[in-house]
Amino acid sequence: MAAFCRTGEFRVTRRKPVRPDDYEGVSTRPPVRPDPAFGLLELYDEALPHVYGYLLARCGERALAEDLTAETFLAAVAAVRKPGATRPSVPWLIGVARHKLADHWRRVEREQRGLRAWDSDPVEHQAEDPWDGALDAIRARDVLAQLGPHHRAALTLRYVDGLPVGEVAAHLDRTVHATEALLVRARNAFRRAYVGEEG
Repeated sequence: MAAFCRTGEFRVTRRKPVRPDDYEGVSTRPPVRPDPAFGLLELYDEALPHVYGYLLARCGERALAEDLTAETFLAAVAAVRKPGATRPSVPWLIGVARHKLADHWRRVEREQRGLRAWDSDPVEHQAEDPWDGALDAIRARDVLAQLGPHHRAALTLRYVDGLPVGEVAAHLDRTVHATEALLVRARNAFRRAYVGEEG
């Protein structure tokens, strides 16, 4: 490269060769946002026993609990990658698991409904009883497993998870009135099965 000097002479200078470390810290690509799923990965070891335990306690089947746990974490990855997503935590993951369990029960209910005629018993309008009697937990779980998935879902969300009727309705994609009627039928079905096992 030629350059004009103060003395009025042209001097030929060499350009320095470009080395890779001359561009250290300079990116030619636009900045990439780190994958938010890595935050979920850091939480995985802590959250896995809680999520799996929550699901196993409610469905009672190891294989199903494992499948639902996997579905929960896959759904969580998709959710945290959305813009404006909340930071993952164990309680948040339990909420995702609750939705996955409700989705499972809805799916099973649809399958069973296709295989058998729908129960046509009229809805019994009764005042809500407080379930005064003490229940044997192991027998109650066995009785709950015998019920249809729609009854099992409603009773588990309402009495095991302690959700108010409005939230149970939201989880089951029903109106509040339809959910109250479902809870009445589910309690009656549970009571009949529970008393039948006693006798």
